[in-house]
Amino acid sequence: MSSSGKLRLLLDTTYILPVLGVEVVGVERALETLWRLRKRREVEIYYSPFSLLEALWKLAKLDYDPSVVETGLSLVEEELVPADPTPRGYVKALELKRRGFRDLVDLLLYATALSRGLLLLTRDAQLLSFLADEREDTSVILLEEEFARRYAQR
Repeated sequence: MSSSGKLRLLLDTTYILPVLGVEVVGVERALETLWRLRKRREVEIYYSPFSLLEALWKLAKLDYDPSVVETGLSLVEEELVPADPTPRGYVKALELKRRGFRDLVDLLLYATALSRGLLLLTRDAQLLSFLADEREDTSVILLEEEFARRYAQR
């Protein structure tokens, strides 16, 4: 999805965690590509407060540096655009949860992308598979490997 030629990406929590000081294996290439595209003003990067909540759940189980977390949260708030689902998006996430997908946060991210005209950058192939099996619109899902293949050389 694009607005005036810009790629409009909603980040899965996977890409928020490193900003908060949590190591995520194999995410470097995608993050480098994101920041390069952002520097060139070719992408608008969105985040969901649900991702922040999910990241905080993860951080609560880890040994973390409060100053790194605070700096990371400030960076997210200052540099990225917040995005929530529409009311219809919330209902869509609930319906999909009822149909058998366990992770409500992932469904809320999907519903946000769907209802706001964004692409959800994720590495969650299970989410994509579930949505495809349920005959849902998967055009808003951009898997990390596809993102890297398409945009890393830009």
